Amino acid sequence: MTAPKPRMTGRHRSAALIGVLVAGLGFAIAVQVHANSKSDNLTNLRSDDLIGIADNQNAQADHLRKQIADLQQTLRQLQDSGDRASAARQQAQQDAQALSVLLGTAPATGPGVQITVTDPAGKLGPEDLLDVIEELRGAGAEAIQFGKVRVSTDTALTGAPGALLVDGVGVSQPYTVLAIGDATTLDTALNIPGGVGAALRTAGATVSVAELATVHIDVVRTPPVPRYATPATH
Repeated sequence: MTAPKPRMTGRHRSAALIGVLVAGLGFAIAVQVHANSKSDNLTNLRSDDLIGIADNQNAQADHLRKQIADLQQTLRQLQDSGDRASAARQQAQQDAQALSVLLGTAPATGPGVQITVTDPAGKLGPEDLLDVIEELRGAGAEAIQFGKVRVSTDTALTGAPGALLVDGVGVSQPYTVLAIGDATTLDTALNIPGGVGAALRTAGATVSVAELATVHIDVVRTPPVPRYATPATH
């Protein structure tokens, strides 16, 4: 059974076309040189014939020069187009990488904080710990992990005090949260007077925030498939 022939990508097609154009340039120049070399064998012709031949050669040379100029212009356009396409692909790849970190579908690393919350009285409910996540988001956290769960835009905290669920996964004490972002800003946001840290402590919990030069978040998640929404076209 014969293997299917590989399909050429747009970039390879452009490269092949450039090669053909370059070959065309070389052929056109060779034709012009060959035509001019015939004049060495015209010494026995009449002057009128020589003038006619010279005029014809000049016309052909002008035509070839125009073709060469057109091919060179086309070659430059293809090269410029290839550069723009390469830049667009590179930008698209960078955007995809940034989105994958924000959506939680790729690992992330960077400066940040580690928050440890202990609730000995078992009073903290899902809404209390959700406030921790929301405070981190508001302070610019770009990636968050709660226990063994990667936090994303659709993360839900449910359950009851002492039986907390993050996206349906049970988490036990002490509650550990990792967040990547500006460490000082995140620390300050969690410990502002009257803020989320103060509220947790008032409820009897202990809260510690450690600023770290490097935080590794290796847990990833699979993005959900929309049931109702589809991309809008205009």
